[in-house]
Amino acid sequence: MKKLIIEARVNEYAMRDENPNVPWSAQEIAHDAAEVAEAGASILHFHPRKLDGSPAHGYDDYSKVIAAIRNVSDLLVHPTLGQITIQGTESRVAHIPRLAADPRLKPELASLDLGSTNIDRYDATRKSFVTDEKSYINTTGTLIEFAKTFINCGVRPAVACWSAPFVRTLEPFFDMGLLPNPTWVVFVHTDNGVMGGHPPSPAGLRAFHDFLPKDRPVEWTVCSKPGNLFPTAAQAIQMGGHVSIGIGDNPYCELGSPTNAELVRRVAEIAKAYGREVATPQETRQILGMAPHFI
Repeated sequence: MKKLIIEARVNEYAMRDENPNVPWSAQEIAHDAAEVAEAGASILHFHPRKLDGSPAHGYDDYSKVIAAIRNVSDLLVHPTLGQITIQGTESRVAHIPRLAADPRLKPELASLDLGSTNIDRYDATRKSFVTDEKSYINTTGTLIEFAKTFINCGVRPAVACWSAPFVRTLEPFFDMGLLPNPTWVVFVHTDNGVMGGHPPSPAGLRAFHDFLPKDRPVEWTVCSKPGNLFPTAAQAIQMGGHVSIGIGDNPYCELGSPTNAELVRRVAEIAKAYGREVATPQETRQILGMAPHFI
């Protein structure tokens, strides 16, 4: 079985009320980068944050984080496009070509969520939604523009799929020549009251996997945003998939509010138990058909 790629999703939009270890600053993200690399991660996904934890989307915010990560590791870098905290096609993707123009800052991957979904959380105790306007909108035209931008600047898409319709949309994007060989596909499970994705369960994973194009080159991974990913991670490891995990997606209070490195280490241990070795960053580049990277 091929080696396992572990992606560390270190912060997303998580605050520190449930897990105080969420990194916000460039220095804190770099600290986590060094630790998750040692634990077995080969990709790092991040959202730039201000010192108070609020979202930051300026070019300098991205560049400072990437420079800090590259100073301590050779991890593949995967920055966000901003999800619901920034609007407008050009604004959401503007930092990618600028970063790609600098070999030191060029990210290997950038997010491409292949559809739209609602990400409000339902509180079953109160029998009401905590919010009711969090719609993550990605029109087909926007997605085509993002994909073309990535091609033009040599950055691979990390194609996030929140439900089966997203997975079905892979086929036309392959047909249009907008996805690389192979494509990194992220199955985004959701739990704990967030209904926008498939649950992190055997049935939820099958619903994603069953709709993958059978004759297209894909490397797929699982995350849970929010929700405990470990049962689904074990299933994915057995099926030949990969794992994307971090305290940005879920605080894992049931594990005592761990660090990102502790989560990555647990995944590596599960992989070892199933007989799968963990891929290094250079081996991950080979699996994803990328050129070797030298810092």
